[in-house]
Amino acid sequence: MYQICPKIYYKMKLSKNKILITGGATGIGLGLTERFLKEDNEVIIVGRRASVLDAVKEKHPNVITKVADLSKESDRIELCKWVTENHPDLNVLINNAGIQQWMGLHDEDFYTKAYEEINTNVIAPIHLTSLFSQMDSVDTIMNVTSGLAFIQLAKVPVYCATKASLRSFTLSARHLLKSKNIEVIEIIPPALNTDLGGIGLHDQAPPVSAFIESIFEQLKNGSQELTFGFSEMMLKANPEEIKERFIAMNPVA
Repeated sequence: MYQICPKIYYKMKLSKNKILITGGATGIGLGLTERFLKEDNEVIIVGRRASVLDAVKEKHPNVITKVADLSKESDRIELCKWVTENHPDLNVLINNAGIQQWMGLHDEDFYTKAYEEINTNVIAPIHLTSLFSQMDSVDTIMNVTSGLAFIQLAKVPVYCATKASLRSFTLSARHLLKSKNIEVIEIIPPALNTDLGGIGLHDQAPPVSAFIESIFEQLKNGSQELTFGFSEMMLKANPEEIKERFIAMNPVA
């Protein structure tokens, strides 16, 4: 006889969590940090630059900082060990850190940049998900992908591929971690007014604050795919709509 398992319903609580946010000192990560602090959570932010982490700490004294280069396997392992020893009650991991490279296939440094991008945007969050999902206290993992997981902006070819890869992994992880009662949530931002990819590239994009407000409303409703504007359109788009949008985004020179 087949046994039908009861469906598990998740709804992440928005307060009284202990949350680790990679890349939590700038851009979307900082927006998440400040909003989760506002919602009465303990927040640990991780980044490569101590000075940037210290600036957030000065503004928000309750935030906990940890310097780590998550592109390095050894730093990822050390981070998990540090959390296990010092914050065994951590229950939320947010894989937010990422880089975006504007480049062409024939650039001299294409492979070097591509390798760095894949390592940071794909290998690191996959590894961290594996490490932290082994902590008994963890009940939520959130991965930040992109609207470009659904459609390609050819000027950032590897970035689009990494976000499509991370989305695919997130869908599998959501299924695989059900048995551990770990909810896996995907945050899918559009282009926002941050320095991702370079200063000034996204100055005309919507502010991070509007995106954060929108996805917190979605979290309150129990959504596991958090979208906004362009990314909501792409999530719902059919193949013909995606084809038309690709042509519009990538005009022939």
